[in-house]
Amino acid sequence: MRTITRSLLSAIGLLAFAAVANHSPAAAQSFFVGPQKCAECHKAEHAVWEKTKHATSFREIHRKEKVKDIIAAAGGDSNMRRNAVCTACHFTSTKADAGAQASATAGPSCESCHGPASDWLTTHNDYGGPAAKRETETPARKTERLKKAADAGMIGPTRHFDIAKNCLSCHGLGRPGVGPEVIAKMIDAGHPPGSEFELVRYSQGAVRHRFYPPNVNDNAVMTPAELSRLFVAGHAAALVQTAGAAGKASNPKFQDTLKKIDAAARSALDSIKGQAPEAGALLAQPTEANARKLVDAIAGKDLSAQVGAKLPAKDSYK
Repeated sequence: MRTITRSLLSAIGLLAFAAVANHSPAAAQSFFVGPQKCAECHKAEHAVWEKTKHATSFREIHRKEKVKDIIAAAGGDSNMRRNAVCTACHFTSTKADAGAQASATAGPSCESCHGPASDWLTTHNDYGGPAAKRETETPARKTERLKKAADAGMIGPTRHFDIAKNCLSCHGLGRPGVGPEVIAKMIDAGHPPGSEFELVRYSQGAVRHRFYPPNVNDNAVMTPAELSRLFVAGHAAALVQTAGAAGKASNPKFQDTLKKIDAAARSALDSIKGQAPEAGALLAQPTEANARKLVDAIAGKDLSAQVGAKLPAKDSYK
């Protein structure tokens, strides 16, 4: 395993454990359109993405040692870019239209976090007609547009719980569709048993892309209060997904990863029970409904006094 670099471990996520959003029954007709579509407007964000491991892994990950052994353990197509288990996490598989065949055209990208854009891209890009421009959009129009896009399936950057769910699905936790025996075989073949994912550490480093008005050219850094809420939301999502993955933990290495994620989440949430009783309810019953109640309850709150000491150091950001 020494030949697999630490950066690869971060990029590789857990290729057995995710089924991308357009594989779920609720979004059966949704599909990825690819990062180039997003880059037409979000140039600064795209420039950040191009330098990340998510982007550069597309050219290199299939050449790494152990990949053939892992694919053999997973079963299916021997080509990593066509293997359904691999593409769920390691690639963005795009389609020109709903009837086309999906193909891997990029590494994990915009829609990996924000959801397949086929259902919401047109709405997201509608500034009020063909002649309307993003720069002249009124605040009210923007609010309405983004709400419609969210209703159509877009996961906006403020929806921390949902962003965390998508990240966690590849960076360390099991998802429906892959049996525990397959997971065990893949880990035994050399696949990392997930990573001890923490949302602040993984989102505020190389992948940070926060270009907001009025300073749209500045990649904004979160305030301590913002970081504290992001930290809590990430751990809320981690606790829920750890509980859901417990049934797949037949491999000792995977069990160990889950235990570490669970322990970190419980420690973080325990710290804020005095400010948000919803944290106690989530700890007692780690369901998605309880997690969402907690995230709603802490909106606008500054929890840095409670969790500030637990936040990752900036030099540990991925």
